[in-house]
Amino acid sequence: MKIRSKIILVVLPLIVVTLVLAGAASYFTAARGISRIARQFLSFKAEELEKYAANQWELLVENGYAGRPDMVLAAQNSLEIYARSIVLSDTEIILGLDGEGKTAMSTSALDILPEERAPLLEKLREESGGLVSARIGGKERVFRGFYFTPFQWYVLLTEETGAFYRELNEITIQTVVVIAAAAAAAVILLLLFARFLTNPLGRVVRAMNGIIAGGDLGSRVEVEYRDETGKLAHTFNLMLGELERAYRQIKRFAFEAVLAGKKEQRIRQIFQKYVPKDLIDKFFAAPESMLVGDNRVLAILFSDIRSFTTISENMAPDDLVNSLNRYFSGQVDIIMNRNGIVDKYIGDAIMAFWGAPVRRADDAPQAVLSALDMIDGVKVFNEKQRELGKPEFHIGIGINYGTVTVGNIGSERKMDYTVIGDMVNLASRMEGLTKTYHAEILISETLCEALQKQGASLPVRLLDTVAVKGKTRGVKIYTVKRSLSPAEGRAWGLHQEGMSLYYRRAFAEGERKFQEVLALLPGDFNAESLMERCRSYARNPPPPDWDGVEVMHSK
Repeated sequence: MKIRSKIILVVLPLIVVTLVLAGAASYFTAARGISRIARQFLSFKAEELEKYAANQWELLVENGYAGRPDMVLAAQNSLEIYARSIVLSDTEIILGLDGEGKTAMSTSALDILPEERAPLLEKLREESGGLVSARIGGKERVFRGFYFTPFQWYVLLTEETGAFYRELNEITIQTVVVIAAAAAAAVILLLLFARFLTNPLGRVVRAMNGIIAGGDLGSRVEVEYRDETGKLAHTFNLMLGELERAYRQIKRFAFEAVLAGKKEQRIRQIFQKYVPKDLIDKFFAAPESMLVGDNRVLAILFSDIRSFTTISENMAPDDLVNSLNRYFSGQVDIIMNRNGIVDKYIGDAIMAFWGAPVRRADDAPQAVLSALDMIDGVKVFNEKQRELGKPEFHIGIGINYGTVTVGNIGSERKMDYTVIGDMVNLASRMEGLTKTYHAEILISETLCEALQKQGASLPVRLLDTVAVKGKTRGVKIYTVKRSLSPAEGRAWGLHQEGMSLYYRRAFAEGERKFQEVLALLPGDFNAESLMERCRSYARNPPPPDWDGVEVMHSK
């Protein structure tokens, strides 16, 4: 955006707001004054008319004519004549209405419509004493009225709303016209002022563009004024001198840039084999930092195809390769779409992790959601396998969450960006336990806690506390789903109660809870297994130091 436009955008709202506020203040002052005078004048005439009617009635009373209808009628006619004398416009009408809203007196012809009488009488009976609006004779009118008891009339001094507020409307139009004209004049003057103010800057910019286009560092900008624009031109001239002296260094820098480009291309070729392109771009400012080992808290995932040896024995090599390529393509896309890094392929298994080289706030939920997506992806893959008449794949997934060492491992000729540590081994063991517990996905206790801390609301089910092969300390293992049916929701709640009883050595009560789970989920393997375990422990209790850990003797 040009400076001229910025000046206009800054100054113009100030001018317009000032004009609007000044005009609005003048308008409201004038409007209040005119409205007050109009209301007071209408009220004054109503009071004078009421005094006149009262005087006429007093004359009848004093002379003893109050009971004579002809004399009362004469007084009413006199009131009508006086009312006609104080009418000032063609649209002003003074009415006298009886108790039913019918016209008893009128200074001009005016027919009150039947549907107008009831609302009009209701407003008259309210006796507000102020200015009232109503529809009379098919037009909106304002009136001031009073009730004259001797005649039993409602006397109304009325004026059409448009005529009553005519001066006020004219003031409104005049105010709008004046503000608009003043704003237009302000815009024109502001445009001229902004042009005058920015012309010197424009000449400096044009001179700079000419120097840049011609590449003549010996040229200079003419200094025309002793203000900020003159200082700008002088500073630019100084900069040209420095650039001219630095020109030789620029050539050397260009040569070094070519070497740096080759180095960048080499690093990209290395890392694109195992790191997504967006991560390379993000960290390329300091690529060496990714080569140093670092301890990180990561989510580590292992997935494996069940009975793959049997599948491979029954398929031709080319069919097996094609099926594996389609399977890996879908699974890897799922992992990378969830910000995961595919570490390696181990035969038919996939190893992936979340949290390096970029740590995100939702690494744990993304790892679990990837596993759920991978299970769904296998279902889609199997549909295609059935169409092709090929064996279906079934997978098990284990995920752990903990501190590992991440970095480049290998030699100068072959390096691998990977993770190592005890948490990686546990994730691999958990993938193997999916067969033991007949579960598609198993997650660790640390991952379950991370899901809660990172705001995930996925339902989990505690299956057991196990010590994997080579370990003595037990860890709780869970299975997870994206959502539960009503029966599963009730069953998983009962299962959790049963696990609590089981760990408290209340085996009989725990057995009954797992029976309830089986009633909701017939054939549930884990409920059956725990029910049998509770039954066995109820007959033959475990030793006093039993802590509920099941020791695994195979991978």
